[in-house]
Amino acid sequence: AVVMDPRTGEVLSLANWPSVDPNDIGAADEEARENRAVTTAFEPGSTFKAFTVAGAMEDQLIDPSTRFDLPPELQDADRTIGEAHARGYVNLSVGEILAQSSNVGSVMIGMKLGAERFDHWVRRFGFGAPTDVGLSGESPGIVLKPEDYSGSSMGNMPIGQGIAVTPMQMAAAYSALANGGVYRRPTLLRSEVDEEGRRIVSKRTATEVAEMLEGVLAAGGTAEEASVPGYVVAGKTGTAEKVDPETGTYSETKFVASFAGFAPAKDPRLLVSVMVDEPQGMYYGGEVAAPAFEQIMAFALPYLRIPPD
Repeated sequence: AVVMDPRTGEVLSLANWPSVDPNDIGAADEEARENRAVTTAFEPGSTFKAFTVAGAMEDQLIDPSTRFDLPPELQDADRTIGEAHARGYVNLSVGEILAQSSNVGSVMIGMKLGAERFDHWVRRFGFGAPTDVGLSGESPGIVLKPEDYSGSSMGNMPIGQGIAVTPMQMAAAYSALANGGVYRRPTLLRSEVDEEGRRIVSKRTATEVAEMLEGVLAAGGTAEEASVPGYVVAGKTGTAEKVDPETGTYSETKFVASFAGFAPAKDPRLLVSVMVDEPQGMYYGGEVAAPAFEQIMAFALPYLRIPPD
């Protein structure tokens, strides 16, 4: 879990589990000794859809009210894109596509962008390069160049599969949406705060995406479990299949669950990103990562004296 102030990029808290006894570090598993916030690159799944939507909005291809006729499944080269839960034909707005986390709708938005513009926005949000937060062993993640895309890449990447990011990259990118479209390099030291920042998208785009992300936590969204009493929260769930290293195909039993969000939604003061690797039993981001997000936020918001909405 990573906790940031989206206005400044300051990392306020960071935690890994399982924990390590500092008096006996050698007794811990090698994986437990890693700072997975920066060393682990994972496929983010649906948390990535917010950036697909933001890029298409900034290119003026869609707006929150744009509607799509969505079939139950979509074929892209050798890949069949379906929903997490089977459904029939529906007509959804962009806001509803985000709130309900429609894979088919998000891929259709990504296809409107096309490979070159999609790649532009992925890198614009900081993916594919280290954040330079100041922690050792930082991974740049894995982002293919458009010329290396396979026939089904645009059926994968707009929904956060076939691309790998770190929890720190995800926190920093969501902070840009929370901060009116301005990206600030995450930092551990207040003296190194990026005062100027870098504008990624317009304030209007960032505001409209943030408003749509409020719908994720509303009734009918995928993350009612992330709601924090007294506060309006914006965020997104993610559930991604892991690649089985033995077969090279996606596993049907191993997943990464995640949630990224910020509050108060209209004046974000706190951002939390949670990633759970291979949850047991329940595995959807809304079931596993969202409750952890809620517990962190429910403690931190009043602790930091951030007033309710």
